[in-house]
Amino acid sequence: MSQITIKRIAKATALTLMLVGSVKATELLNSSYDVARELFVALNAPFEKQWDAQHPDDKLTIKQSHAGSSKQALAILQGLKADVVTYNQVTDVQILHDRGNLIPADWQLRLPNNSSPFYSTMAFLVRKGNPKNIHDWSDLVKRDVKLVFPNPKTSGNGRYTWLAAWGVTSQADGGDQAKTRQFMTQFLKNVVVFDTGGRGATTTFVDRGLGDVLISFESEVNTISNRYADQGYEVVVPKNNILAEFPVTWIDKNVERNNTRPVAKAYLNYLYSPVAQKIMTDFYYRVNNPVLMAENRSRFPPTQLFRVEDQFGRWDQVMNTHFASGGELEKLLAAGH
Repeated sequence: MSQITIKRIAKATALTLMLVGSVKATELLNSSYDVARELFVALNAPFEKQWDAQHPDDKLTIKQSHAGSSKQALAILQGLKADVVTYNQVTDVQILHDRGNLIPADWQLRLPNNSSPFYSTMAFLVRKGNPKNIHDWSDLVKRDVKLVFPNPKTSGNGRYTWLAAWGVTSQADGGDQAKTRQFMTQFLKNVVVFDTGGRGATTTFVDRGLGDVLISFESEVNTISNRYADQGYEVVVPKNNILAEFPVTWIDKNVERNNTRPVAKAYLNYLYSPVAQKIMTDFYYRVNNPVLMAENRSRFPPTQLFRVEDQFGRWDQVMNTHFASGGELEKLLAAGH
């Protein structure tokens, strides 16, 4: 081999090493709620591919952190350097401003639909043949019905369950608070286990075989029903229900520190894209896209949804009234035991 050839190979090798060395490796950490694992696994891969194609000098890896949404928010306040959050309740995002000043007060105005790219409602997973004849919220206080849903103290999933049951019952009772509290006291008596998050509640119901009804997001109960098709589980979506919005935001202080603001913003905007929204409906999440919802009509039974703010007032009032120390949840738990 000639000296000239050897020099050319050496130069080419050096150039290749320089190019390889110039490619960045960016990590984005998404802090999310307990039952969203599978959804974001499906969502992340197309965005990583899209980002890498548009930024050939920047190799992106999206990492996930999952738990009850309130526990996740607390972890960020304690130092978890998440770049974005994709939670299931406004208060778990708002607290990042109120207690940590990590995001601005107007974070909900930065993305469409109150910064909620998708939404859901509550549904019941019942055992094969629906032996307890469960069709609506009123059926959940039968004396022989055992319930499983996550603890409203630690889970947005659990709080939506509590507020849905309270709100629907209050509407049926004409606002008679004494009757509603009586209903909710029996509702709590029927709970077998209060797991800390939605996925823990699913494990209790499916793997441990406890309870007659699992109450969770519509997306979760459909996912479980499909995954365990041999078990014959049935999904029940009540005719009156609650609107569960899933707010997202980038964490300003963290993306500045991590130098990830552009990719964090692009990632959250991607969640509103037709590609991402189609994936969401595949996982039984509802979206504010009438075309997609029409195409998936069979997945989403009609249900009349009420907004938390319209029924209960601001979320900070809801938290103080129902879930704070000495609130309705604690009072009625004590009354039932």
